[in-house]
Amino acid sequence: MKELSESEQHSLRAAEGWFELGSAQEAEAELAALTPSVQHHPVALELRWQIQARANKWEACVEIARAISKAAPKEALGWIHLSYALHELKHTQEAWDNLIAIVEEFPKEPTMRYNLACYACQLGDLPGARRWLKRTFALGRKKETKLMALQDLDLKPLWPEISEL
Repeated sequence: MKELSESEQHSLRAAEGWFELGSAQEAEAELAALTPSVQHHPVALELRWQIQARANKWEACVEIARAISKAAPKEALGWIHLSYALHELKHTQEAWDNLIAIVEEFPKEPTMRYNLACYACQLGDLPGARRWLKRTFALGRKKETKLMALQDLDLKPLWPEISEL
């Protein structure tokens, strides 16, 4: 992965700043001003994914996440984003298939396991959802993760038993 120069990092920080201030249009303008090679850097792609996700543009998110996964295949975030966007598009089986194929390459990544629990639950596999939640809890932050799960509509069928898992 290409190292970014100081000026490129500065431009990306400016885009991030605009995004954090709620101006996606200004953030996009900063990203558009970057050289093509920097526009395809995983950091720039991640920000572009965040901008599109905030706007609920899930088809664009799928394409951006694929680009992240291709640019940084050893990083979990692209794979997580791809599955999340697919799930938002109601392609939950495809989201599941994407993550299940690579989850073992990221043994300490709780978000993948949590999302697999969500997808399993939505696909009607409650025993599988329970197993994936337990695997998530085993990686730490059990209390916080349980509290999050108790508010996650994807896991609603398991809400009565989450505290016991």
